[in-house]
Amino acid sequence: MNIKRLKGFRDILPAEASAVRRIESVCAEVFARYGFSEIRLPLLEETLLFNRSIGEATDIVEKEMYTFTDAGDNTVTLRPEGTASAVRAFVENGFAKSAPKARWYYCGPMFRRERPQKGRFRQFHQIGAECFGFKEPAADGEMLALLWDLAGALFIRERVSLEINSLGCREDRAAYIDELKKFLMGKTGELCENCKTRIEKNPLRVIDCKNEKCKEATAAAPSILDWLCGECSDHFSAVRRILDGEAIPYSVNPRMVRGLDYYNRTTFELLTGELGSQNAVAAGGRYDGLVETLGGPAVPALGFAMGVERLTLMLGEGFGGDCGQPVYCVFRGEEGAKAAFSFRRKLILDGIGAGMDFEDRSFKAQMRSADSSGARLVAIFGESEVAEGKVSVKNLSDGSQSTLGADEAFEMISNFYKSA
Repeated sequence: MNIKRLKGFRDILPAEASAVRRIESVCAEVFARYGFSEIRLPLLEETLLFNRSIGEATDIVEKEMYTFTDAGDNTVTLRPEGTASAVRAFVENGFAKSAPKARWYYCGPMFRRERPQKGRFRQFHQIGAECFGFKEPAADGEMLALLWDLAGALFIRERVSLEINSLGCREDRAAYIDELKKFLMGKTGELCENCKTRIEKNPLRVIDCKNEKCKEATAAAPSILDWLCGECSDHFSAVRRILDGEAIPYSVNPRMVRGLDYYNRTTFELLTGELGSQNAVAAGGRYDGLVETLGGPAVPALGFAMGVERLTLMLGEGFGGDCGQPVYCVFRGEEGAKAAFSFRRKLILDGIGAGMDFEDRSFKAQMRSADSSGARLVAIFGESEVAEGKVSVKNLSDGSQSTLGADEAFEMISNFYKSA
């Protein structure tokens, strides 16, 4: 039986996994500097959590969620995004009442049953940040500065652009949507089939559609920025002043909306031109009403998520560095195998990657294994070396070789890598 992986799912092989691990490590370091603590969220949640937070008229809830009934007759869903789970944790664990200010980050897999394409899978991974308890524009500025600093730490600043917008408050948005619907009703013959149904259910998504026909049809659509109340307009201006003061480059894109119902005021995306239609590397914004929607008090909040697969496509598998074993131990005979095993473990305990065969093959075959492992040095335990309590160390870069006592060989190898 030839069993294959499911459509839209994939194996993350060692070279890419090494790059992912480094991305996560770099991000964790930057988050820590900003005072963000890690939270680990469950993969499975009550379906109602996402219906209430994301919005029942969104594509995610209508078409993309992996939802099923478990053995206890509960309707559950594999998480399609992290914000709703983070807010549920914030409320359920008492943070919303006892300490209504928190900065959290998370990383892990998400699940959406959408059409697989470059940079988009049915199981994908996100690194996200959520900030609770701060209504001031400075919190928006901090989140945008954090995102820009992450781009710098990952060496992609020159390859991305930052776009921002404001969706205003609930009242601004409601008034704007009424006007937008009037405009869109006059364009129904020019819109794709999806957007025709969105006019009533989720009209904001129409002006965010990637279909070229829809882009042309909505080019003259009214701008949300013209519908901001004084308070929301002042908030957005203050956020822009922070970015200007920090010399963080950005552009205002009034057509940029979020597909999830919970967003308000500041929204933003980090975009690249390197990934085709999947050009958003990160996206987020403010969601001041979501904590209250999910049973907590009125706590302001904002956050963003970055797509790990898209970052990996941009950075390449080499971003993970050399994941090979820098030393390889080769041997001859039973006693040689014992000596090589002990020497290798001593290197590993000293923080040096080391490999070896377990089959007593020819030196030539073992040297091929050493070469394919990425080793730079080979420690040789032949019959003569074992008899004399010595180790021959060969440098694969220049072919030089020296025979030393076991302790001297260990010290030489240790110094070689620690000084590299």
